[in-house]
Amino acid sequence: MAGRTVSRRQFLRDTTCAGAAALAVARPAPAAPTQGKRNVILIIADTMRRDALGCFGGKWIQTPHLDSFARKSVRCANTFLCSFPTVPARHDILTGSYTFTFKPWSALDKETVTLQDVLRPAGVYTALVADTPHPFRPNYNYQRNFDFVRINRGQENDDYRKEPIHVKLPCASNKLRGGDKTVTQYLRNVSDRRVEEDYFCSRTMRAAADWLEKNGQRQPFFLYVDTFDPHEPWDPPHSYVEKYDPGYQGEEVIYPRYDRWRDFLSEAELRHCRALYAGEASLVDRWVGHLLEKVERLGLLENTLVLFIADHGFYLGEHGYIGKAFIRGSKFQSLPLYSEVCRVPMLAHYPGCKPAAQIEALTQTVHVAPTVLDFLGIKKPPSFAAPSLWPVLQGKSAKVTEIAVNSPTLSHPGMKRPQPTERASITDGRWLLVFGCQGSSAPGDRTASVDSEQRVLAPLTGEKLVPELYNLEADPGCLQNVIAQQKERAADLHHQFAEFLRHSSMRRDHLHFFEKI
Repeated sequence: MAGRTVSRRQFLRDTTCAGAAALAVARPAPAAPTQGKRNVILIIADTMRRDALGCFGGKWIQTPHLDSFARKSVRCANTFLCSFPTVPARHDILTGSYTFTFKPWSALDKETVTLQDVLRPAGVYTALVADTPHPFRPNYNYQRNFDFVRINRGQENDDYRKEPIHVKLPCASNKLRGGDKTVTQYLRNVSDRRVEEDYFCSRTMRAAADWLEKNGQRQPFFLYVDTFDPHEPWDPPHSYVEKYDPGYQGEEVIYPRYDRWRDFLSEAELRHCRALYAGEASLVDRWVGHLLEKVERLGLLENTLVLFIADHGFYLGEHGYIGKAFIRGSKFQSLPLYSEVCRVPMLAHYPGCKPAAQIEALTQTVHVAPTVLDFLGIKKPPSFAAPSLWPVLQGKSAKVTEIAVNSPTLSHPGMKRPQPTERASITDGRWLLVFGCQGSSAPGDRTASVDSEQRVLAPLTGEKLVPELYNLEADPGCLQNVIAQQKERAADLHHQFAEFLRHSSMRRDHLHFFEKI
């Protein structure tokens, strides 16, 4: 599965001669669309839960624009994340590799071959418009080698503004992740915001639409649009929140601790957190809709693959938690990746697609880069280990993979030994196995996961870290662990998982920690 590793330097050297001619083609002034040319638009909404969208059966949030797009597109009904969370997920998406087997939340390595590295020598004009902070900071550099880059700064803990603007916290600081630090910085960053068009998602989608207006005839192109919303801090315009929790008068916990919610929130506060999230999701729907309207008006649906995906979900009280990890001070523990987090929405529109069709095959976010190349007719490099979805989307194949593995980082060169708290979810679409390495924790390993802040990996929740098995058809919320009654099914999923790891880029001396259930 890992494929032959080819460094970025070697890849670029091998494509230099062909690339010189191709790049000359990619730079002329805009011209009328040429028959036969294809483009790709990739839109990512960070932390957009699958059940936030009506087109995937959600009933608690209004998403009319994405629902309308779904009626023209193909729904991938069984899409799961791969590497978790934000930064490893982007590494998957831009490299087609199973990042969780070899790399933590960290900067893009200089030698890594990315999607944009492959597209540019092939004559594809590449553009990135984003407000997601972590992967696109200068020191993380996932924007490397795009022809056009626009980063709307200021999300989450981005120290975009240095001036000491006084801000008022929306709730007690002990309810906020990291105390008042991140929210204070964030509120300084947005202190000059006045109207809805000033919000991050609006600015990003409008900038992407503007790019298409000016460059849409410069084909072929790859436009990658990445918005951090509906990730917290949750502070959409008040009118969006009022639809979901009208008349609320309490504290607004816009950036909650990643913790057991009953330890610090009332039921009314949790309900309002859900309303804040819902407002953010509706805001994303409104402005993604703005971009999609532009795509359609420019006639680009005729020769463009448009993908809408999320990187992961979020617990909003389910399983007793709010957040997507468990954090106490400087210590960090991953939580099991149940359906609310590991199942994600994916919509695909492409020339000749059957409107409102649904694909049941297992699909993952790691499949995006190979699919982009396949659609554009460009050979993928050996380092892109994941398969393409394009044969499934065309109806030429019924499946892409037998199992989908969703996981935080399990192994990397600097890790002393795998940590039992870092557990994967392995699914065949019907059954989901939660499984981590067998053995005790190794003290001292650290992670920058969730917000680029370094913390020590440690067991914090007090639970016994044993394998779990769930029947997704009968129990989609993963509430009834049936491993005692379904040992053979658990063993079968575990066997496939172990085989997957043996063919991955995981350190050979780490494999034995995962070989017994």
